[in-house]
Formats: sequence, C-alpha cells, structure tokens
Amino acid sequence: MAPAPDAIAAVSQRLDNFLRIQRDHAVPLGPEAVLITAAGAESVAGGKRLRARFLLAGWQCVTGSPPSPAAVAAAAALELFHAAALVHDDVIDNSDTRRGKPAAHRALETHHRAATWEGDAESFGRAGAVLLGDLLVAWSDDLFEEGLVEASVDTASAARAEYATMRREVTIGQFLDIAEESAFRTEPDDRHAERALRVASLKSARYSVQQPLLIGAALGGADAGQRDALSAFGHPLGMAYQLRDDVLGVFGDEAVTGKPSGDDLREGKRTVLVAFAREAMPTGARRVFDELLGDPELDAEQIASLQETIVQTGALDRVEALIADYAREADRALSGARLDNAAVGELRDLARASTVRVA
Repeated sequence: MAPAPDAIAAVSQRLDNFLRIQRDHAVPLGPEAVLITAAGAESVAGGKRLRARFLLAGWQCVTGSPPSPAAVAAAAALELFHAAALVHDDVIDNSDTRRGKPAAHRALETHHRAATWEGDAESFGRAGAVLLGDLLVAWSDDLFEEGLVEASVDTASAARAEYATMRREVTIGQFLDIAEESAFRTEPDDRHAERALRVASLKSARYSVQQPLLIGAALGGADAGQRDALSAFGHPLGMAYQLRDDVLGVFGDEAVTGKPSGDDLREGKRTVLVAFAREAMPTGARRVFDELLGDPELDAEQIASLQETIVQTGALDRVEALIADYAREADRALSGARLDNAAVGELRDLARASTVRVA
C-alpha cells in the first residue's frame, strides 16, 4: 500500500516516541497508571495504518512532497483516535478479540483476576476500557496539536476543522449503528439497505477515507478544487471499503482477519449485506433468519447455514457489484484533478488494496 514504507515508518516512530513519553509520565502516578498507559500502547500496536496512509496520500496529492512533521504527527494522531474507536467498539459489541489478541476490556478483565482484586472482573474490564478509549482520544488531540505548532494560522484552522468533522461524524455514525440494531423492526424492510448505507457513510466512509484525505490536504494547503476532488474520491471509496469490511465480517477467515468467522452474524450487525439478504427472503425464512441473527452462541454449523442463505439470496453478488460501482465512481473523481500525478497513482493503488483486500 502507498504511501512509501518510509513515510509509514515515520508515523510509527512518531507514535513510539509519543507513547514512550506517556509511559514516563505514568510511572510516578503508580502501577495502575502504568497499566492503563501500557494498555493504550498495546491498542495501537499492529493494524494496517489505513487512516494514516490516506492522510499522507492527501498531503502528497496536494504538495507532491514527502510528508512534513505536521502531516506525520497528524497521521499518528489518527491512529490513536482509531485505537480509541476500536476499544469502545469492542465494548459496545462485546467482542472478545481484536487483531487476534484479547480485546482491551478482556485484557483488563484478565489483569483484575490475576491481581486478585476485589469486585467483578468483567465490570472492571469494561469500565477500564471505556476510560482507556477516552484516554486515547485525549492523546490523539495532544499529538495532533503538537504537529500544528509550526503551521500557519490558516493551515492549522483548516486542519482542525476537518479533524473535528471526522470526530463528530464517526461518533454519530457509531450511535446510528447501535440504534439500527434496535430500531430495524420499526422500519419497512425495503428501507433497511438505505439506512445501513447511511451508517456506512458516517461510521466508516467519511471517517476511514474521506476525512483523513481532507486533513492531509488541508495541512498541505489545498485549494477548493483539490479539496473537492479528494472529497469526491474519498467518500465512494470509503463506502466500497466498508462494504468489503461487511463481507469480511460474515465470510472472512479468522486466521487472516483476527476475528472469528461470521462474527458480524453473532453480533447482529444490520449491514447492507444483511438488508439485501432479508429483502430476497420469503416471510417465513426471514423470521428464522432474524431469530438467529445476533445470537452470540451461534455455532459453526449455524454460521455456515446463515452464510449459505446470504449467498443463495444473491445478496453477496449485489454487494460485490455495489463495491465495484463505488470503486469506479471514486476513480472517475480523480480524472483531470489538479493533483500530483505520481501521488494520484499511489492513491489509486491504495484504493485497490482497500477494496479487494482479504483482511
């Protein structure tokens, strides 16, 4: 994936430096402060650095230059913010694993038991993870602002505005996601896909692709035309990215994704894939499907049966076609845009890697 590996290495190094300082600050505060700080560092480890990559791509498309310290710091800040989102997401979804390891709340729960502390270990883990996510958000703000120290007033203002938009929209999108799991029965079946696309737009498309691109572009001094081109590219690509993620959430290989196969089915995710499948089912089959969807105790055989049902309804083919349509729309948005040619080529490579990925 573009940008170049050395740019991503610079982001990782910036994160390492920042986290080392946080660990040093925690030591005088006691072992519990060290515990949550270490949990924060662990939550940032690994991952594809996707949002950082798109931010750096936005910078390079506008400037044609290697990333500045401000762009690197902002990219690292996005990774901290994303770690916060994942920690909170795992609490909301009651997920046990993240990237093949125990989710943060499960790791804190395990620590509580090992330390033979008083009270309920599970409650401690969940409460600790909520606070851990809050700490990561605060860290992301700190690091983002550190990078703006030498930026001009106009550049800093534009970057802050894009960053603030991202934070507001993804939080609303996350709420819409959990609300949909409760509200879907009050809506006609033929509106479920439309509502799922609304969630995908706010929770992922704008957050994962569009806004990181625009933050990077703002740091690079983008004009209105450059911003519009990157925005018109970023949103449909982000939609394709999220729809691919939905497919992986149902059909992905645990050994590759780090999440159990069919995990979205156990969590009852009301995705576009599920909406398309339900539209094509007769009433009786839909009733059975709804009874199984969201059961955390689904076994491998039941998961396989639900997967086969989704395929047979044609829902998987419809989603794959939608992914392709969004990807083409994104690619067209770059045609004739006044952006750096080499950077646009790398951005197209990043787009392909994001929408055809298997993990």
